[in-house]
Amino acid sequence: MEQPPMGDAWSHEVKFDGYRTQVIKDADGVRLYTKTGIDWTSKYRPLAAEANKLGAESFIIESETIVTNEAGLSDFHALRSAITRRPQDLYLVAFDLLHLNSHDLRDMPLKDRREILQALIPAGGRIQFSEALPGTGDAVYHLACEVGLEGIVSKRLDSVYRSGSTMSWRKVKCYIEKEMDIVGVKRETGKPAMVLMADNGRYMGGAFVTFKADKRQALWDRVQGKTGAPPPKGLAKEKAEWLKPGLVGRVKFLKGEARLRHASLKDFWQIQ
Repeated sequence: MEQPPMGDAWSHEVKFDGYRTQVIKDADGVRLYTKTGIDWTSKYRPLAAEANKLGAESFIIESETIVTNEAGLSDFHALRSAITRRPQDLYLVAFDLLHLNSHDLRDMPLKDRREILQALIPAGGRIQFSEALPGTGDAVYHLACEVGLEGIVSKRLDSVYRSGSTMSWRKVKCYIEKEMDIVGVKRETGKPAMVLMADNGRYMGGAFVTFKADKRQALWDRVQGKTGAPPPKGLAKEKAEWLKPGLVGRVKFLKGEARLRHASLKDFWQIQ
């Protein structure tokens, strides 16, 4: 999804860059689960304690666990160490409410579910409500990309909750494209092919090769004449074919990252 939907039927929220988390409170207490259903309550103890203080006997809340950087933006790369070393710095950003006090809310319109959720969460704590941003979808998306956010999530206000992917919720990520040097390739059986990129001598990571067969073969033909270079400093253990200088690529990747993330190679050429 490259462009946000338009019209008054949609709301638009920040796409926070963290770990999807489901918070459950019932007769057995509070538990926090990962997207794959693993119980991480012990890792999120400060958040669990705060969730237990919310004014309800039982609930199921959908949220994102994040940590912020100095600019106040969610920082995915710092999240793992924060969970281990400083869980008191974590935030839980709540965006949907599925159950409340034994009532199943999933068939209610999103707009109504979020109004109830907002009333449940007090201001100023480590558990925060994901506010919808005012404005049209394209304006909100442009603003999100300008300030360095990962993107936005657009949601139909009349949508009911259903597990799994749905066209009623649309993630629109912020990407940029840039020319970089192709310094290596990874071609392992059973895994997607990747090119390894550097920007002005700084290693940036890998980008997926998604070309059709003829263009992919043209890339491998160019690569073949440049193999045999020594690995860049610190990358000797990487299972890769390292290339001599001269091959350049245009890469599309997630904006605001120090290294390539969600990256793909869009084009390539040889320079003298």
